[in-house]
Amino acid sequence: MTAVGEEMHALVERLYPLCRSITGDGVRATLDIVGEYVPLQVHEVPTGTQVLDWTVPQEWNIRDAYIADSTGRRVVDFAASSLHVLGYSVPVSRTMPLSELRAHLHTLPEHPNWVPYRTSYYKPEWGFCLAQETLDALPDGDYEVRVDSTLADGHLTYAEHVVPGQVADEVIVSCHTCHPSLANDNLAGIAVATFLARELAERTPYYTYRFIYAPGTIGAITWLARNAERVDRVAHGLVLACAGDAGQLTYKQSRRGDAEIDLVLRHVLTASERPHHINEFTPYGYDERQYCSPGFNLGVGSLSRTPYAGYPEYHTSADNPDFVSPEAMADTLAVCREAFTVLDRNRRYLNLSPYGEPQLGRRGLYDALGGRSDTKQAQMAMLWVLNLSDGEHSLLDVAERSGLPFDSVAGAADALHEAGLIKT
Repeated sequence: MTAVGEEMHALVERLYPLCRSITGDGVRATLDIVGEYVPLQVHEVPTGTQVLDWTVPQEWNIRDAYIADSTGRRVVDFAASSLHVLGYSVPVSRTMPLSELRAHLHTLPEHPNWVPYRTSYYKPEWGFCLAQETLDALPDGDYEVRVDSTLADGHLTYAEHVVPGQVADEVIVSCHTCHPSLANDNLAGIAVATFLARELAERTPYYTYRFIYAPGTIGAITWLARNAERVDRVAHGLVLACAGDAGQLTYKQSRRGDAEIDLVLRHVLTASERPHHINEFTPYGYDERQYCSPGFNLGVGSLSRTPYAGYPEYHTSADNPDFVSPEAMADTLAVCREAFTVLDRNRRYLNLSPYGEPQLGRRGLYDALGGRSDTKQAQMAMLWVLNLSDGEHSLLDVAERSGLPFDSVAGAADALHEAGLIKT
C-alpha cells in the first residue's frame, strides 16, 4: 500500500459524508476541502444563465429529511446517509399512510440491504431511497414525512486548478462533483485528479494542465459555454471517473478515435502490461460526451477502472469507502502520470542530416553510450529517431514502430537534438 494511495483514500473518506448535488452548499464544502490540497479558482454561475442549449437551474440545499413512524422513531433518516433522499427533492411536510407513501419510495429488491441513489434534477418531485429490507419491515399505518430543503435562485458552482506549462496549449483533466455518498463514482476520481495536480505542480510540464471540478453534464456544459472562445487551446483531455475499484483499467477513446490522447493511453496501457480494456467512444457516459460533442470535437477520452454501471455497487450505498482501495487509486494515478509524461515529451522532429546516416561517433554520441547496460537499445533508438524524423512521425510513432520503450526513444531524441542533428 503506497503512501499516496493512503492519502487519496483518506480524502475519499473525508468527502464521503457530504451531500453533493449539481448545485448547493455540498459542492462548495467539497471544493473547500479539495482547496486544502490544491489552490482552486471557484466560479459561481447564477440561476437562469443560458449555457449552450441548457439553463443553469435553481440551487438546491437540504438541512434535514426523514420518515418517522407513529412513535416518532425515524425509520429513514437523511442524517444517516445523504443517499436516503431523492436528489433535488422539493420541500414536503405531511403525514400519510404507507400505501400513499410507497409511490415516493425507491429500493433495490435485487440487493435488499443496499440503498439506491436516485435524483430528479429537472422535474419537481420528492422521494426517499431506502433498503428493501427496511421497507419490508414497515407496518401499515401513518408516517410523518419531512424534507427540509430549498429550491431557489442561486448559483451553479465549479472550480479550476491550473498548472502552468511551457506552452499555452492545454490538457484538461475533468472530474464531476455532483454525486453524494458514492466513493468510486466519483470521489475516487476527485482524489486522483487532485493528487495528479499536486504532482504536476512539482515540475514545469510542457503543456498547461487545467483541472476542472464540476457537476456532471450541466457543469461541463457550463464550462464549455463560458470558455467557447478559448476552447481551441485544448490540445488533449481526460475525464476521470470510477477510479478506485478493483477492476481492470478501462480507457474510453475520444470521438475522434485517433486523437493523440487515445494513442498515448493505448501505448501506455499496452507497454505497462497491465490488464486493461480499450473501448470505442459512445455518446453516453460521463462528461467526455460534452467535450466530444460534434461542435467541439475535442480530443478528450475517459479513464476509469470498471466503467459506469458495470458493477453491481454502482449508484448504491455499497459504493462506500470500503469498495475503493488505496492500491487501485494509486494504480490509476500511476497510469495518468505515465500517460502525461509521454504526452509532454511526444514531439515531431526533422532530421537535419537526412542524406545517409550521420556520423554519430565524431559527435560523441556513441561514446556517451559506452558502458551502459542498454547500449544496443539506445543505439537502435537513435537510428530509429533519425530515420523517422521527417516532420510527420512523432516519438510515439517511433516507439510503436520500433517496439522500443518510449523513454529510450525520447532520451535518444534529446541527445540528437542537443547534438544539432534534429529539430522540432
